[in-house]
Order: sequence, then C-alpha cells, then structure tokens
Amino acid sequence: MNVQSRANGLKVSKFGGTSLATAEMIRKVCDIVVADPQRRLIVVSAPGKRTKTDVKVTDLLIACAQGQLTAGSAEKEFNDLVARYREIVEGLRMDDAVVGEIAADLRQRIAADVSSPEKFTDQLKAAGEDHAARLVAAYLRSRGTDAHYVSPKDAGLLLSDEYGNAQVLPQSYENLRKALVGAPGITIFPGFFGYSPAGDLVTFPRGGSDITGAILAAAVNADLYENFTDVDSVFSASPVVVDNPRAITKVSYREMRELSYAGFGVFHAEALAPVVKAGIPVCIKNTNNPSAPGTMIVPQRDNGNGPAVGIAADRGFCSIFVSKYLMNREVGFGRKLLQILEEERLSYEHTPSGIDNISVILGEKQFTAEKEARVVARIRGELGADEVSVERGLALIMVVGEGMRRRVGVADRATAAFARAKVNIEMINQGSSEVSMMFGVKADEADNAVRALYQEFFENHR
Repeated sequence: MNVQSRANGLKVSKFGGTSLATAEMIRKVCDIVVADPQRRLIVVSAPGKRTKTDVKVTDLLIACAQGQLTAGSAEKEFNDLVARYREIVEGLRMDDAVVGEIAADLRQRIAADVSSPEKFTDQLKAAGEDHAARLVAAYLRSRGTDAHYVSPKDAGLLLSDEYGNAQVLPQSYENLRKALVGAPGITIFPGFFGYSPAGDLVTFPRGGSDITGAILAAAVNADLYENFTDVDSVFSASPVVVDNPRAITKVSYREMRELSYAGFGVFHAEALAPVVKAGIPVCIKNTNNPSAPGTMIVPQRDNGNGPAVGIAADRGFCSIFVSKYLMNREVGFGRKLLQILEEERLSYEHTPSGIDNISVILGEKQFTAEKEARVVARIRGELGADEVSVERGLALIMVVGEGMRRRVGVADRATAAFARAKVNIEMINQGSSEVSMMFGVKADEADNAVRALYQEFFENHR
C-alpha cells in the first residue's frame, strides 16, 4: 500500500444495515452526510431489520438464492424483496421507476447460471448493498445534492476469488485512489463485495461492509473512518449481559481487534487491518445520535484507567485435547498435528499447550461428527497419541486491555472472580503481547463469567 499525504480532510463514512432499514433512517443518513462537507466518500450496507423480529435484506437474498438453487423458483422471496424496496422508495417520495429498476436487476440475477452455487449466491447476496448505494445516491440527487453511485468494478476493488470469504488484493489500493480521490461531489459506494481479477463478483464474510469502508479509507488516506451503527459507543461488555456497562471513549487498534474477534459485533474483526497499516483513526458513531462523540479507535491510548478496557465472549467453539508422554522431545509433533487439520480443511483459533499435551481450539460448526471421527483416528494412528478427546459447547471469554501489560495480579483477579461465580475454567491462554487473557468455559456459563469479570475489573475498580 502506498501511503500518500492526508487527503484534504476527507472522511470515509460507512453506514450499517440498521441505518438503511427504513425511509426515515435513510433520511437521517443523508442529513448526516450533507451536514459535514468532509463526508465525501460514503459506504453503505444492505437494509437491515426494521424491528427485532424483522428479516435483513441480505438474509432475504440468501433465501432467494437457496430457493432458486433447490426448487428452481424464488418468487415469494423476490416479492418480499421488491416490497421492502417499494416501502422505502414510497417513504422517500421517490419515483416508482426506482423500484422497477431494482426488480429488473433482481430478475436478472435470479436468472443467472446456477452451475456454481457459491458464485450464484454471491451475486444475489451483493444485490442488497448495490441497490442501497444506488438508492441513496438517487435520493441525495433528488434533494439537490451532487451524489454519484460508483461500482466496485469500475473503481478497481479487486478481491481474491473466494466466494463468501474474499480478501482484498494489494493492487486495489492504487486503483481506488486513482478512481476516488478528487471525484466530484459525494461518492456512494456499496459495501461487502468486489470483483476477482477474472471479473467475477465475490463477497467478503458477513458484515464485510466494514471491511470495504476500511479499504477505501486506507486507499484515499482519509483523515478519519467513521463507522455509523445503532449505538452511541462501544461498551466494556455486552449490554445484553451486563446492566449499563461503561462506555469506551477510546480504544487502541490492538484492543479493538481482540474485542471484535471475541464477539464484539459493533465492528468487523477483519476491518482494522487496512486502517492500522495506514494509521487512520476510526470513530464508531450512532446514526440516531450523530452529535454523540462515539468511540475512537486509535493507534495508542493512555492506560491509566485500570488494566482492562473490555470483556468479550463468543460461543460456538470446541477443543481437541492431545496427550503424549515426552511430546516436548518429539521434533515436529505440533506441525504434524496442524497438518492433519489443514488436510481436513479445518482452521484453528488457538493452541494452548503443556509439556506432554496440547489443545487445539476451533470453530464448532466446521468440525462435523464425520470430520471429528477422521481427525481423532488420524491423530491416534499417525502421531501415536496416548489420549485424544474432543470437548464441544465451549465459549471463549476475553479480558482485553493494554493496561494489563507488566501488571501483576491480573490473572489472579480473573480466576478469583470465576471462583466466586462458581464458573469452572476449562482453559487459560495469554498471548505474548499481554493485551488479552482468554478463558475457555462451558457455553452455558458464559454470561455468568462475563458478569463476574465485569464486576471485578470495572465495578470494583471504581
């Protein structure tokens, strides 16, 4: 990435699905955009839920793809999608022709070749962001604002050819810089997808509009990347689990990366990489309360407010425990173990180890019963392990904070908090950076674990 000088006060602002869910929310988005002349590059997600029981447009599009792939028809899903956009267009008092254009594009996508289900699904999934970007640009123009939709293809956003799990290619940054820096008016850019070098549409993982925004911010070397969502700030723990958790005003790149990985859904875990390399600060803000200062994500911060900045939890993990006497003397044991996982197409999260044992933590969804049987048999047969066991239904609890570095007694406080809450610890792991400490517990004990840790590091600290 070629880092240029800062781009004349340019801000890249990304708006999430809840910010695009209704006509009223889109009006708020456009009011926010035009209120600040520095907001000239806008990234949008697909419309999200209007209510807690509603369905996101992206989920409707996935259902549409599945219906076409399995039954050869997706008429109900198509009608639901068109109805959603008609409601938005009518609420914005725009020309009904906009709905016709969206419906025609959906028909074309549904009629595409289905010989590659992953490719077909990506083409449909991306429609949500693409239609939202075109709609927002058209609405801004209807208000007299100079706004332009820009396609990721035309702008040169090139991604790896991994459907549903694409990564940005290095040449994208120069392509995007040339296409976007100095563009007239306000640019509206769809998030979540780009194109492979062969010209195929490919998407990032779910929530990937955050990644698009970060890539664009790095490409144009923006002064700030604003990420608008539906909360005033990032909190020290989930408000669903902890009553009135403390708001985080400032958090470092490393802390946010750890928190996002461990279940903080406000910002995508992969979205920090581009802005970290470019040194661009990120501000998490609320579309419904844009005057609130939000949470700043910065390269470094003052660590004088206690060892921890946040407590995060994520479920859906399992562990493979492998024991073999004198394992520490056997050259290549760890490599052979991980090679078995690689050959079974399994990615792993962590590998805490002892002298004669090692555990591998991995996502439970990918570790099917069939793969488990094969992996366990291979470890026993190929590595001569004395014991191999699998434990499912785990949650990973993370205590995160730059203030933990070189501070004595953090682990003791955490384990004492678990003991008071009668939560059994299945595993402990601390990275060499000392920015985080991870605990494995049974999934049904995760909420109790978070509350216990929050009380210890935030309530007691007060």
